[in-house]
Amino acid sequence: MAVIRIYEPALCCNTGVCGTDIDEALVTFTADVKALEAKGVDIARANLATDPMKFGEDPAVIAFMQSVGSEGLPLTLVDGVTVATGRYPSRAELCEWAGCADSAANSESPCCADTPSAQALPLIQPTSKAGDTCCGGESCCS
Repeated sequence: MAVIRIYEPALCCNTGVCGTDIDEALVTFTADVKALEAKGVDIARANLATDPMKFGEDPAVIAFMQSVGSEGLPLTLVDGVTVATGRYPSRAELCEWAGCADSAANSESPCCADTPSAQALPLIQPTSKAGDTCCGGESCCS
């Protein structure tokens, strides 16, 4: 099976559920990675903020960072070859690269179809009352 590595920009957390701004794409991607891990796929993420040393371990990542910089992240490598930059890959792409059985994008049952997607989970948005601000009553953003 393939080795998949995703090098991400500096994130406060890799789940996408940070503070009041929920990054749904990152929530979905986190669920996709967990689904592949559950299938035994060799997949790992490196966050520039928490795992900076990992960015210096692979010649392809070093070259990418020197030529494009962190603005081009995320960077996805499969067996050391760049397959995606500037975006998170879909679950179908990850399954295809991992070599999961029946993982074609048009398949009715990709390798990870039996694992719930984050898109199927309701996201709970924080509630606020009229006049509430992030600083408890006074405007902190003016």
